[in-house]
Amino acid sequence: MDLLILEKTLIGLFVAIIGAIVISKLRGKRFKLPPGPIPVPIFGNWLQVGDDLNHRNLTDLARKFGEILLLRMGQRNLIVVSSPDLAKEVLHTQGVEFGSRTRNVVFDIFTGKGQDMVFTVYGEHWRKMRRIMTVPFFTNKVVQQYRFGWEDEISRVVEDVKKMPEAATNGIVLRTRLQLMMYNNMYRIMFDRRFESVDDELFQRLKKLNGERSRLAQSFDYNYGDFIPILRPLLRKYLKMCRDMQEKRLKLFKDYFLDERKKLTSTKGSNVGLKCAIDHIVDAQEKGEINEDNVLYIVENINVAAIETTLWSIEWGIAELVNHPEIQQKLRHELDTVLGPGVQITEPDTHKLPYLQAVIKETLRLRMAIPLLVPHMNLHDAKLGGFDIPAESKILVNAWFLANNPEHWKNPEEFRPERFLEEEANVEANGNDFRYLPFGVGRRSCPGIILALPILGITLGRLVQNFELLPPPGQDKLDTTEKGGQFSMFILKHSTIVVKPRVF
Repeated sequence: MDLLILEKTLIGLFVAIIGAIVISKLRGKRFKLPPGPIPVPIFGNWLQVGDDLNHRNLTDLARKFGEILLLRMGQRNLIVVSSPDLAKEVLHTQGVEFGSRTRNVVFDIFTGKGQDMVFTVYGEHWRKMRRIMTVPFFTNKVVQQYRFGWEDEISRVVEDVKKMPEAATNGIVLRTRLQLMMYNNMYRIMFDRRFESVDDELFQRLKKLNGERSRLAQSFDYNYGDFIPILRPLLRKYLKMCRDMQEKRLKLFKDYFLDERKKLTSTKGSNVGLKCAIDHIVDAQEKGEINEDNVLYIVENINVAAIETTLWSIEWGIAELVNHPEIQQKLRHELDTVLGPGVQITEPDTHKLPYLQAVIKETLRLRMAIPLLVPHMNLHDAKLGGFDIPAESKILVNAWFLANNPEHWKNPEEFRPERFLEEEANVEANGNDFRYLPFGVGRRSCPGIILALPILGITLGRLVQNFELLPPPGQDKLDTTEKGGQFSMFILKHSTIVVKPRVF
């Protein structure tokens, strides 16, 4: 039996090699493809470039092959774009042509084969989901409605940290408490609910399942099955782990949050009105616009795309302020001068604090949470930069390199907020300049920008107002080694930070 399986595998590989060579020859004649390393049959460039296609490795390849390059990862074409002009083509000028999302066996599990908004293909379903999610989540009205909750949550963080004697001496892992804050920020919007402490049992279960989802989705372990379909049977165990975990997650969302909210609103009667985001989403479901699976995948998107990404940016901002005490002091001086010592920053105050805004912009530039944005895809053959792009190519915009290219930025490796008050004073995070796209731009840009920026401002502002942020005893700086996944960039080690209360 083993010999028979081996024989069939070898025959399959031989046929695949011949097929790949024939297709490669035909495509080479038909298409004018972007430059890139020479592929080999079956594996393409995978053996040459490896799994870890992070922003820095892709930057090195761009320096060698140019601002648009092609990597053949098994049977998948991967196009990497590294110039502002080409980014504009992909995200704006040809936003419809390149507006879809790539699919793979793992994300089919995590999105119900595209029943969500973030990872679905461009089309009617995406337009409907975006419209339904915009009103309850992504408007200035939502910011003004929920900013008091965000201010309350960071106030609780400040008070809790002040009660920890070790915080001012040996230090604490501040991220642990900030993670609870971010869950509460978003769960207040979604379900009008919050978790009382980091020890809350439901919070621990939710955090664990979300963390496992992120680990499985961000891992490079499943690439071989994605790149080479003939190898997908080897992914059976991995995909079972994904399905089991996702089933538990969706059940938790449904049983403890969605059904509980429906029960609460039904007992209060229909005259209560729509109070939180999920009420609006369920209202759309009851009108027949979406189904319950769509509702659950909206909850899935917010858990993945809003909570951890904003937390990563907060953590990066804190780390840079600790490692640059002169910048921290300058920011504290602005807060004390504009607001008054001890006067706690609120969301409207963030708009009159230019140095705070510059610190946030610089954090998002140097430490972009999603450095390659969410991958795009063209459903049909397309043209880009004078080259032919075969249908269903995966398009990566190296947004980190756009914002860190020394040809376009002065000393980009330096953390210097002043650049956004001086030579880059007109650059905003909303994509008004294609060198700087922390949230993307165009149809598939991240709508969460409207929530992330004020939360970042309130959080960093309150921490700097109330504490002196220092490295732990015996260290001059925090370790800011990067850890990357399929899409993300976060700090490898969640640092211990000395958080010394200020006396006003």
